[in-house]
Amino acid sequence: MKIAILGTVGVPGRYGGFETLAENLVRQHHTGRWDAGLTVYCSAEAYPDRAPRYLSADLRYSRFRANGIQSILYDAFTLLDCARRGHDAALLLGVSGAVVLPFIRLFSSMRVVTNVDGIEWRRDKWTGAARHFLRLSEWMAVRFSHQVVADNQGIADHLQEAYGVEAAVIAYGGDHALDSAGQVPDDDQAATLPPGYALALCRIEPENNIAMILEAFACAGKQLVFVGNWDNSEYGRTLRAQYSTQKNILLLDPIYEAAALYRVRAGAGLYVHGHSAGGTNPSLVEMMHFGVPILAFDCVYNRYTTENQAKYFRTAGDLAWIAGLPTEPPDIGARLREIAERAYTWNRIGKEYFTILGADAEFMEFGEVSHGEKSYIY
Repeated sequence: MKIAILGTVGVPGRYGGFETLAENLVRQHHTGRWDAGLTVYCSAEAYPDRAPRYLSADLRYSRFRANGIQSILYDAFTLLDCARRGHDAALLLGVSGAVVLPFIRLFSSMRVVTNVDGIEWRRDKWTGAARHFLRLSEWMAVRFSHQVVADNQGIADHLQEAYGVEAAVIAYGGDHALDSAGQVPDDDQAATLPPGYALALCRIEPENNIAMILEAFACAGKQLVFVGNWDNSEYGRTLRAQYSTQKNILLLDPIYEAAALYRVRAGAGLYVHGHSAGGTNPSLVEMMHFGVPILAFDCVYNRYTTENQAKYFRTAGDLAWIAGLPTEPPDIGARLREIAERAYTWNRIGKEYFTILGADAEFMEFGEVSHGEKSYIY
């Protein structure tokens, strides 16, 4: 059997939830040794060396970019190439390439499983034609995929209500966030941070309620460390200029190195999660494994993810009041870690994905997997 993963920048995974998912599915394929060959499609621009394999997966490269307007062509052409090469099943991450699914269904027997992501067309950053296209892409993905995957029950509810389709709910693993325990990075920022700080970590976008969090902590006076890509937008630069002089707020640039990120997370006494969209957010399930109390924006996705065991806020006033309390009960963090260890591990998530793709649970020898070549899709 031949399975392909499409719709990400590629592997090894870098920044991004779908890239983290693809990376960990490859690792689960490698350690679990499923009875299926695996191919991952990658953007050549992001991988200058263009290695032919990563662990047990063959890699194929496209000249198109995986992000921006080219993502439509990237997903569409890799899907067509995947079907042409006789793959038995494909995992499509995101809906951009769904426009070619009707044609694939006509000439190929390949089973397509699509993770629709987080109702992308509802995000504030999309307007006009882009929003209409994403909504059409969602409809085509739901209509023409053999199976739809939602990463959160809230997304599954939307698909049931809007299209009458029952999605399989498969979340994300978060236990990889603990892999760097015991490692000390060369530039250990955590060593200079105050004890027991509240931590926020996300992309700096309005839907993540950045301004609300900063306003709340400026009022509460509690120490906040906020990690994000502040310089990537006018929105982020404005907030950084506004709050960088606040004595109890420390704004850090993105941290990509695993050991450094682990140290910053492990030193936090509280985690603040402002995401209001996107289903199950990888950053939330990753932080749940650290066993600290979590204050999450009150939306259906976050409540499903945390099984109503976190504390929730809707306004800056709510958050300032909760953050200003002397201490958070430690059992909140313990309950969240128990949920994470039960529901958000890559061993479990990998089994669910490979099973839904039709892989045989019988283990194989690695020699049975074909070796790929450096190749492109034009």
